[in-house]
Amino acid sequence: MPIRGLSHVTLIVSDVERAARLWRDALGATEVYDSGKQPYSLSEEKFFVLGDVWVALMKGEPVARSYRHVAFAADAGDMVEYERKLRALDVEIRPARARVKGEGISLYFYDYDDNLLELHSGTLQERLAQYGNQQFTSGDG
Repeated sequence: MPIRGLSHVTLIVSDVERAARLWRDALGATEVYDSGKQPYSLSEEKFFVLGDVWVALMKGEPVARSYRHVAFAADAGDMVEYERKLRALDVEIRPARARVKGEGISLYFYDYDDNLLELHSGTLQERLAQYGNQQFTSGDG
């Protein structure tokens, strides 16, 4: 009974409405649920679809900053526009880390509650090829 994939990502935010603007306006996520003041879960929440990923924003006490993050696939050619939209919403862009040529580019940013998010243009296969670790190709176990 194998795991089929990622079900959803839940991020804790102090202000669900403010966080929702970031996800809708800068990242292009589609809002599909708003609990309002009558949540079925632990607290107020909104659900979004970004690409084919279900993202839940839940009201709560944010955690301390770290490198723990969620990365979403994006086209390299769209990074400048994403950065423009994020800066327009006063989102902090993290300086890029050193990269191995060919592993894709990334745009790291903190949301308003110090959740680190990444937009990444590369794939796992490209990164492994660049790292010289081709024994882990997809589909062959």
